[in-house]
Amino acid sequence: MHECLPTASSRFAWTLLLAYLCWWAVLAVNPRYPDDWLLENLLVAIAVPLACYSHIRIRFSAYALGALFLFLCLHAVGAHYTYAEVPYREWLGMAMDGRNQFDRGVHFLFGLLLMPAYLELLSRRAALQGVWRSIVPLAFVMAQSELYEIIEWQAALRFGGDLGQAYLGTQGDVWDAQKDSALAAVGALIGMASYRAVLRL
Repeated sequence: MHECLPTASSRFAWTLLLAYLCWWAVLAVNPRYPDDWLLENLLVAIAVPLACYSHIRIRFSAYALGALFLFLCLHAVGAHYTYAEVPYREWLGMAMDGRNQFDRGVHFLFGLLLMPAYLELLSRRAALQGVWRSIVPLAFVMAQSELYEIIEWQAALRFGGDLGQAYLGTQGDVWDAQKDSALAAVGALIGMASYRAVLRL
C-alpha cells in the first residue's frame, strides 16, 4: 500500500509548521488560565517534535499534514480559553445556554484528523494486511484517546481545585470521558473512510 501514497513537498511541510508556530505564539499571549494553558501544552511540546521527526522519516502526504495542522490549531484555541470556555457560540451568534460542546467536537476531530497520519505511519512501518489495516489504526486512535483521559484524570487528582477542574473539563457530566472516547472512535472511522475515498486506497 505504501508505494501508492503521495508525499508532501518540503515547502508545504515547512509552511504548515511555521503557520502553526505563529498561530500558537499568538494564542500563547494572555491565556485565560495560564496554569491550564501550560498543562494543555505539555503534550504539544512532545507531539509536535515527534510529528516533525516522523515526517522526516516517512514523509506524510499533504492530506495527512493538513489534517494534523488543523487539529493542532484547534487545540491551541482550546488551550487559550480552556476547552469548556471557548466562546465559539458567541462567535457564531448562537444561544449561550447549555453545555459548551467545543471539547466534544475536538475529541471527534482528534479521531477524524489524526487518522490520516496514523494510517500512513502504520502502512509504512507495520505492513498490515487485510482487515488489520482497519482494526489496528482504529485501535491505535482509541488507545491514545483513552490514555489522554487517564492523563486528565491523574492531573485533576494531582492539582485539584480550579486548575484540576479546568483541565478535566467535564462540565458536570459523569460520563464525559466515555463520551469523549466514543466520539474519537467515531471520528476515526469517518477519517479512515474519508482518507481512503479521497486517495482511492
